[in-house]
Amino acid sequence: MLSPVGLVVAAVALGAGTFAFRVAGPVLRSRIQLSPRVEKSFAVSAVVLLAALVATSSLLEGAEFAGWARPAGVAVGGVLAWKKAPFVVVVLAAGATAAGLRLLGVP
Repeated sequence: MLSPVGLVVAAVALGAGTFAFRVAGPVLRSRIQLSPRVEKSFAVSAVVLLAALVATSSLLEGAEFAGWARPAGVAVGGVLAWKKAPFVVVVLAAGATAAGLRLLGVP
């Protein structure tokens, strides 16, 4: 277990690293030119990572299938977001769908 001093040093190091990453973007943007193909790849990779996060968090609980209620709620939220519903409506509808299905006995 880390001592209190070790925790403070670790927190300061993580804070400095986070700050350095945030500053590096604007500073290096004017010095480094990326090809349009690389920029498009970065944009696509961000979408792929987000889709993977949504898929794993909606379908799995730990290492097992989460049941059908959660993916159904995510699907309802996804459709509403695609239709450009307000964020609060998307979240409430997704939660209500999952909760309603669980009340009906759907795992």
